[in-house]
Amino acid sequence: MIPVAQALSATVPLKDIQHYMRPGTLRLPVLPPLSLYVHLPWCLKKCPYCDFNSHAAPPSLPEARYLDALRADLEAALPLVWGRPVVSVFIGGGTPSLFSPAAIDQLLAGIRARLKLAPDAEITLEANPGTFEKDRFKAFRAAGVTRLSVGVQSFNDDYLKTLGRVHDRAQAMAALTEAAQAFDTFNLDLMYALPGQTLDDLRADLDTALSLGPKHLSIYHLTIEPNTFFAKHPPPAVDDDLAADMLDLITGMTSAVGLRRYEVSAFARAGHACAHNLNYWQFGDYLGIGAGAHSKLSFAHRVVRQVRLRDPARYMAQAMAGQCVAQEHEVKRAELPFEFMLNALRLAQGFDLKLFPERTGMPQSAIQAALKQAQTQGLITIESDWVKPTVRGFDFLNDLQSLFLPAA
Repeated sequence: MIPVAQALSATVPLKDIQHYMRPGTLRLPVLPPLSLYVHLPWCLKKCPYCDFNSHAAPPSLPEARYLDALRADLEAALPLVWGRPVVSVFIGGGTPSLFSPAAIDQLLAGIRARLKLAPDAEITLEANPGTFEKDRFKAFRAAGVTRLSVGVQSFNDDYLKTLGRVHDRAQAMAALTEAAQAFDTFNLDLMYALPGQTLDDLRADLDTALSLGPKHLSIYHLTIEPNTFFAKHPPPAVDDDLAADMLDLITGMTSAVGLRRYEVSAFARAGHACAHNLNYWQFGDYLGIGAGAHSKLSFAHRVVRQVRLRDPARYMAQAMAGQCVAQEHEVKRAELPFEFMLNALRLAQGFDLKLFPERTGMPQSAIQAALKQAQTQGLITIESDWVKPTVRGFDFLNDLQSLFLPAA
């Protein structure tokens, strides 16, 4: 078995499109919607909880070289998605707002020149308050970004320091004020179950967040991920009972101001759910370009996953040669039910059962036994072929999803 670090420093040969189109065991009646993910890997510094592919930014950010690499990466991938419209673009990181508005403008122009973007395509940019300058967000909007995702995490300066964030409360407030002025929709991202956090502390964060009138709020339970600073030096953990009380507080306060919980960690006003993430959760396709980016691409008879090289310098060098894919594999037929349910069961409103054969190329009979078991355990309801997690199913989502794992 090849170690992960070694695998992600090598590349796999590019295959001819005919390789992906050959006969197989799956029968996808139509290809799912396609999104584009663009990874910009640099941050001012690495946060202790972060397991994303992010790297401390050099003194001079290599914007031009990285944009050239992204264009070359996209050019090499075009045969795999040729002619398919793109319903959303998400520029994530890292901290994409470290890039200048001019660079984002060039990036989007290059994407539009190579891909068919839907007329109403959602284009999201992740931004951190620590990179905020007056009028910067307005310039991103002028460049073509339609939605901003602002990583606040907390409005409490003590917790921001614990999380290793480079901004403070005042910077967060200033950034969000401008985000609200520049964008019809912006995501406000928070975290809860922080080390030492009390219910009153969380209530104060939520009061501040909701006072700004966000149309979308993402709020994530702090988890300790492998290969992070927190994994090596664990902070004090919030006990399960308090974490459950915190989640009850979150759902109660968001509901009171008209934010509907439409996904495990996402709340939005009507018409303001994140289209890009919805495509992920509905097992749509996404092409990922940039250092460490992941792709999931469907063909008539198979579903393929890819991972780009993680190291930015190596990625830039190899992308220019059209050889930046570090890993590629076909999703095994036996694994598709779990992969589908890992996403679809995160949706509070559930999904139509017809979506399963449409997105996996497998018959509904492949999941009937697991669905029946989940229903018997009170984890889902099924009405007119509509599957929906119950409150209990949402509370024990890992248990629910695990019912669809392939047999050992």
